[in-house]
Amino acid sequence: MSVDEAPGLEADDDDTVPGGVQSVDRALAILEILGRDGSSGVGEVAEELQIHKSTASRLLASLLARGMVLQNTNRGKYELGFGILKLASTIPGRLSLVGAARPVLESLAEDYKETVNLAVLREQYAVNVDQAMGPSTLATYDWLGSLTPLHATSSGKVLLAALGADERGRILKATKLPQRTANTIRTRAALEKDLLQVVKNGYAQAREEFEMGINSIAVPVRNHLGVVVGALSVSGPTFRFDPEKDQGLIDGLKRAGLEVSASLGYTSG
Repeated sequence: MSVDEAPGLEADDDDTVPGGVQSVDRALAILEILGRDGSSGVGEVAEELQIHKSTASRLLASLLARGMVLQNTNRGKYELGFGILKLASTIPGRLSLVGAARPVLESLAEDYKETVNLAVLREQYAVNVDQAMGPSTLATYDWLGSLTPLHATSSGKVLLAALGADERGRILKATKLPQRTANTIRTRAALEKDLLQVVKNGYAQAREEFEMGINSIAVPVRNHLGVVVGALSVSGPTFRFDPEKDQGLIDGLKRAGLEVSASLGYTSG
């Protein structure tokens, strides 16, 4: 039985709670779905939330009008919009982080000819708040504003490794470990083992774990208290970008992370 045929569902069931609280809750749930899956159609959203397609369509239209989502004109599916990034950028601490990191991002992109991103933890995701593109014609994917899964990206692993066990456990219990590719880590034990290496090595890698054909490496950015407040990453296509074979890149990225951290008041040693 489809959602539209399910008994007990009214066309305006999102208006039955005073103050529209249910509509707000569903709108936020839609943003979480898009952040998790990358894109979804009206029918997919309706099925997951167990609401009518008409209700899902109205909610998506409202989010679209606010710039919270965008609609892919080719496939008709929805994805997160730049309005999300604008909201994140209003947080003063993150603004200062972006300002401090910007010249370093540009320098890394010029030196290594790949895409460089700065990510921060936002609830259960890593959100890219700034980006510098390498000169290669292949380094053209715009990750700015994207919410990415913590367990499947190098930035996400850096942010996860910095959390306390209780907080990390809470997030992983809520998000599970959705599989993005055949290489995505699937078990909690394997992830914890990987995170121990992140702490030991001072950097994290994702080898075709979020998207096939893409490798990435990330290092932490710390504030004046030594708390990890962001992750600096470099990513590129697998056929030419293999950080494990380039110790110079690893060392250079670590220095870059320390440079941004120092501008935030962090002193190592």
